[in-house]
Amino acid sequence: MIKRVFGPVPSRRLGQSLGIDPVPLKTCNWNCVYCQLGRTSPFRTERRYNYPNLEILKQLQDALDAHEPEEIDWITFVGSGETTLHAGLGEMIRGVKGMTDLPVAVITNGSLLYMPEVQEELKAADAVLPSLDAGNAILYRRINRPHPSLTFERLTKGLIDFRKVYFHQLWVEVMLVHGLNDTMEALVEIADWMKRIQPDEVHIVQPTRPPAEEWVQPPDADGLDLAHQILGEIAKIVLPAHGDFDLSYDQDLIKAITGVITRHPMKESELTDALSHWAPSDVRQTLQNLADSGRAQIVTRGGVRFWSASDAYYGHSRHRQAAANTSKEK
Repeated sequence: MIKRVFGPVPSRRLGQSLGIDPVPLKTCNWNCVYCQLGRTSPFRTERRYNYPNLEILKQLQDALDAHEPEEIDWITFVGSGETTLHAGLGEMIRGVKGMTDLPVAVITNGSLLYMPEVQEELKAADAVLPSLDAGNAILYRRINRPHPSLTFERLTKGLIDFRKVYFHQLWVEVMLVHGLNDTMEALVEIADWMKRIQPDEVHIVQPTRPPAEEWVQPPDADGLDLAHQILGEIAKIVLPAHGDFDLSYDQDLIKAITGVITRHPMKESELTDALSHWAPSDVRQTLQNLADSGRAQIVTRGGVRFWSASDAYYGHSRHRQAAANTSKEK
């Protein structure tokens, strides 16, 4: 079984986060224009057991044993798609809580929070981080491109209903895309929904990793400031994460790298920094082997090269061919 536990990796909001990924790439019911994991094809809407919970918990225990407590800030459920599409999520959260005192977070798009069983499963988490990128149905469709069964009404009702039964930290993320939801009108609509949802915090974020669609751009400084003003006192601008990517957990370095980039595409500079304790010749050989293996691809956005999983599909990218070209560029 491929390791479903990865990191720790630096998180914008959760410090050094040890990740648990309960779904295969890319298992999702949305197809967001900004998704760092690429496009969703095909959609999946039904919940199922993707991997044995006990095996994942064993991997988590191995990872905890391999790190000092101060090296990990949070245990984070973050999927190669939508986390709540794993039917055993609640059982796994409770299992983690029985293994460690570290706080547990769940990152989700929030699309299934209208389901009472999903609400019940997430109650045990210390923080739940859903998304609300639009204040109306039309913009929701343009940005998040959900499965047709997932309406804006279901999304907002689920967020409001979940807040009524969830008493830990609810942090709602707003991913700003220039020209779509960073306008005065769009932000006022989102702010109106936040008043009804009553989250503990609103996190304003921007795409900093390769978006699924090449045309996606982050907001400018004025757009960020406007969002901060309109979304109110509980809103905070979350800057890109800084920290160390831990690739030491797996003895197989190629597996360690692919384990991270499948869930968290890395800038080439981040990847070389993470490998800095190896000899430069070993790093070059490792990256060459990774490219030759067909298990990674290079995605370029704004002149920056990112390493991502070979199975991820990005708009207007060369896809699998990109990594193969690495050998010619080095």
